[in-house]
Amino acid sequence: MIDIKLIRENKDLVKENIKKKFQDEKIVLVDEVYELDKQVRDLKQKGDNLRSERNNVSNEIGSLMREQKREEAEEKKKRVGEINKELTSIEEEETKINEEIRTRMLVIPQIIDASVPVGKDDSENVEKERFGEPIVPDYEIPYHADIIANFNGMDKEAAGRTSGEGFYYLIGDIARLHEAMLAYARDYMIDKGFLYAIPPFMIHGSVVEGVMSFPEMQAMMYKIEDEDLYLIGTSEHSMIGRFKDQILKEEELPVRMTSYSPCFRKEGGSHGLEERGLYRVHQFEKQEMIVICDPKESMDYYDKMWHYSVEIFRNFNIPVRQLECCSGDLADLKVKSCDIEAWSPRQQKYFEVCSCSNLGDAQARRLGIRAKGENGTYYVHTLNNTVVASPRGLIALIENNYQEDGSIIIPEVLRPYMGGKERIEKTK
Repeated sequence: MIDIKLIRENKDLVKENIKKKFQDEKIVLVDEVYELDKQVRDLKQKGDNLRSERNNVSNEIGSLMREQKREEAEEKKKRVGEINKELTSIEEEETKINEEIRTRMLVIPQIIDASVPVGKDDSENVEKERFGEPIVPDYEIPYHADIIANFNGMDKEAAGRTSGEGFYYLIGDIARLHEAMLAYARDYMIDKGFLYAIPPFMIHGSVVEGVMSFPEMQAMMYKIEDEDLYLIGTSEHSMIGRFKDQILKEEELPVRMTSYSPCFRKEGGSHGLEERGLYRVHQFEKQEMIVICDPKESMDYYDKMWHYSVEIFRNFNIPVRQLECCSGDLADLKVKSCDIEAWSPRQQKYFEVCSCSNLGDAQARRLGIRAKGENGTYYVHTLNNTVVASPRGLIALIENNYQEDGSIIIPEVLRPYMGGKERIEKTK
């Protein structure tokens, strides 16, 4: 949510930002907010004038009572009563208009960073850099579900009976490899100075509204029936929500945390679920990182965070690239975002495994997260990034470490989490 001062002082900037995001239907909201804000300020001024008058009349009543002029004092008291009624009406009107303003402000997109490329959708995202050589071996790489089947490592049929489409069992060495990735990612982030946490896996609607836009919520979140609770789609939601309505001491910044959680997503719409494989499913596990910092430091942390993901995937022997998200592909709360995509030697193309985002003060304004320093109180900036999400990370690891004999080489950094194993062999 942007600062309303931007609309008061520079409507054209806000409108131009909306145009860059190809959301022209929202331009009218800027003018509506501008006019509603004028009404609120007029009501505030009227209220202030009435309060000033009430104070003066109250002083006059005191003087009249001391002078024993009771009849005149009673007349003045009637005026105080009239003022109080007017103030009540004004305050109710203010509350109503402020709610209308907030409703509109929640859907006006955050001002994007000047460095964000302008484009309509994800097809216009821009590759910035590659890390590692994308190799296509001279032997066939089977579909990941078929590779996993060679290890008796997955059972989607049974998961269909227990839970329905979009769920799965991971079994044996494949399940162990999945957990090894997450454990390594956790320890990697701890070594980088991030505090480890396991957050709540359900959050209130007010937190959901604070961390994401309504269209995102509708597309992603599962709501618990008859409860004000939603299953998290990522632990960033509850991790940022932890600081709701808090004023942090400036010396406590930056807050750097890494969190583990299962994640639950509808995965509806055009993408759909993957019938056999694990690419699009309703449930997965993820190690996440978040930073809450001084606004002056947020872009530095943004660069550090996506580089952490690159290093981790390179340690898994996986070539990756950084893809900068264009304006039309940015969610409304984001200032800047990029994806880290892993190389698929089977498909001979890259696919998303991590997403790093700088949300500026958007979440902080919605959730009331501020810091207090020598120069007063201000809204902090919030950032998040995937450390490792599995099964997508698992798919990338399996494909890039698959051998011609059907075995999978275990990356060196994961061997301590696999009991020292160097590879896993096909089940006989």
